Amino acid sequence: MGYIKEPVGIDFTVDPTPLTTEDRKKISEVIAYYKATGRKMPLTKPATRTRLTTKSKNTIT
Repeated sequence: MGYIKEPVGIDFTVDPTPLTTEDRKKISEVIAYYKATGRKMPLTKPATRTRLTTKSKNTIT
C-alpha cells in the first residue's frame, strides 16, 4: 500500500466497526466450516434488503 496524502482541510480517520455477538458467531461458524472441509461455506443473503420497484419509486416524493 502506498501513502495517501491528506488534502488541505480534510482529515482521514479510520475507525473499526464493532461486531455484534451474532456477527462474531457467524464468523466463527464460517471459519470452523472452512477448517473442517477446506471449502467456503455457502452463505445466504440477508432478507432485510429489498429492491425498489418502479411503482414504489414513483410514489416516494
